[in-house]
Amino acid sequence: MKNNKPYYAVIFTSSHSENTEGYIEMAEQMEALAKKQYGFLGIESARSSIGITVSYWNSLEAIKNWKQQTDHLKAQQKGRHDWYDWYKVRICKVERDYEFEKAKS
Repeated sequence: MKNNKPYYAVIFTSSHSENTEGYIEMAEQMEALAKKQYGFLGIESARSSIGITVSYWNSLEAIKNWKQQTDHLKAQQKGRHDWYDWYKVRICKVERDYEFEKAKS
């Protein structure tokens, strides 16, 4: 992901409830929808006992618009009611990044 800095990261950390029926399908739908939103830059996700998803955006306004998107609001409500025991959202300004990638032989 190559981006002009600064940009913003939304860090969503969560713990699932025992009821995860429909969660994977909804997560895939939300990722596909997020990719269509103005200002979306990318996403990374991992899950074991705690899940973490980081989405990247070009502005705070783009993040606000995504949070208020109708289908995303429905998914948030379903998540609070069914899928999560706990979650936390952090919004951060990324001023610097770097990465390493091993050369393929």
